[in-house]
Amino acid sequence: MSVLEQPIAAFDVQKIRSDFPILRRDVHPGVPLIYLDSTATSQKPRQVIDAMDEFYRHSNANIHRGIHALAEESTAAYELARERIAAFIGAPSPRELIFTRNTTESINLVTQSWGRANLNPGDIVILTEMEHHSNLVPWQMLAQERNLRLEFIPVTAEGLLDLDEYTSLLKLEPKMVAFAQMSNVLGTINPAAEIIRMAHAAGALTLVDGAQSVPHLPVNVRALDADFVAFSAHKMLGPSGIGILYGRKSLLEAMPPFLGGGDMIRRVELRSFQSNTLPYKFEAGTPAIAEAIGFGAAVDYLANLGMEAVERHEQKIIHYALERLEEIPGVKVFGPAAEHKGGVASFTLPEAHAHDISQVLDTDGIAVRAGHHCAMPLHDKFGITATARASFYVYNTLEEVDRLVDGIYKVKKLFA
Repeated sequence: MSVLEQPIAAFDVQKIRSDFPILRRDVHPGVPLIYLDSTATSQKPRQVIDAMDEFYRHSNANIHRGIHALAEESTAAYELARERIAAFIGAPSPRELIFTRNTTESINLVTQSWGRANLNPGDIVILTEMEHHSNLVPWQMLAQERNLRLEFIPVTAEGLLDLDEYTSLLKLEPKMVAFAQMSNVLGTINPAAEIIRMAHAAGALTLVDGAQSVPHLPVNVRALDADFVAFSAHKMLGPSGIGILYGRKSLLEAMPPFLGGGDMIRRVELRSFQSNTLPYKFEAGTPAIAEAIGFGAAVDYLANLGMEAVERHEQKIIHYALERLEEIPGVKVFGPAAEHKGGVASFTLPEAHAHDISQVLDTDGIAVRAGHHCAMPLHDKFGITATARASFYVYNTLEEVDRLVDGIYKVKKLFA
């Protein structure tokens, strides 16, 4: 049975939409919002908003060190959120989850802590040509500092990774393979488990950029056998300003602290300190407490929907979207066929620049992204400077795809 033929049990899109207050607004007079930019950031259900509001109204206090009632309530709520997120991704222990500001900071934590402690001049790190800048620049910075060698798995014309070339690169005996499980431009879902297995067989560690995969696919870090996984709350119905780095306990314990200050210490003297145990060793200063609680509410919401059902819904949407976009003369959609991608459709029109496409669509309330999407090298690979990107999530409908197509025809007419 194909993905499209599988029943979407209890996945009531209209009921889901009713949980998102922003979807009820008009973005222009009489023009309702059609939000197709979830790859950049997702909208937030009332359950997440209410959880954060409840914390600020009733339990707001700093965590871990206070012993009064509010401090204990705040600490319990913060750590419960960590436990729920750990369960959501199948982590063996909540202590293996580090709260960070976002995916970008999580990757920087790995490069600046693990990388500085373990990589030496001439060591090789393998990346891919489809990486977001967040999984390029931190490695480039470290490579400049340590004289490392960066190698890249090529992207084929179809938008897939060239695994034959990857096999050849592994013969160079890399120390790290860092890659996106799902491309934010092409929507390509990479075979993460296979990439990790091959890396481990070659003696390399792995870092998975899960910013796009964890919100949209069932991701189990234990099943993947990943060493590090980074992702952000704001792309998965949660608040901005908070993310996660999952890391194997043995690796995290061996890594030096990333930032210094309160809560990451066990003892401080004038000329020395002892770092705290996991996960607090990497969580210096007062954290984003309300945001962590909102993050916990977001994974509860997704878990209640069921990530298999989320994936099926998005597959239904992207199959339909690609079919409709192919009907439009001149539209070029980048990336593989629907069965190899998530709910992302990046495209160009010969008549108009991506920014013009986005601006015209906005007059009809349709929010899409325009630009290089923090993936300049990938756009260079395809010989373009920018794409317009429509991205879909749990609250999008087939009717909104039809509205997008109508809007693109409007763009073509205006710029003909």
